[in-house]
Amino acid sequence: MSAMETKKKIRVLIAKPDLDGHDRGAKIVALALRDAGMEVAYTGLHQSIEQIVSTAVQESVDIIGLSIMTGAHLSISQRLIGQLKEAKMDHVKVVVGGVIPKKDIKALKEIGVHAVFPGGTPFSEITDTIQALVNGG
Repeated sequence: MSAMETKKKIRVLIAKPDLDGHDRGAKIVALALRDAGMEVAYTGLHQSIEQIVSTAVQESVDIIGLSIMTGAHLSISQRLIGQLKEAKMDHVKVVVGGVIPKKDIKALKEIGVHAVFPGGTPFSEITDTIQALVNGG
């Protein structure tokens, strides 16, 4: 059995929270993660934080990837991480991608976001980072 077969597949939930209606990037990232051997669930558009947490619980995900283009990344991330804690799901790692100004990356990490992928981040960096977060690398 190869090393890849002995590790469980990484389960990722890609979510488009709140009023964000732009999902092309989220869909492309979901495909890239699948191509890298991960199991990916995509929530579709306009998901509430409650819906995202509920789906994360149902799908037993390792990672929640928020795709945010609206500029509300700080408040959305804070609400999501708070609800994950309430649901005793704070072992799920949160990553955020989309239109994220460099000045907000530090604040996102202080909130508890594990990784930030501004627009244009190479797929290889996203997949490598997620694999390292889940596998402790």
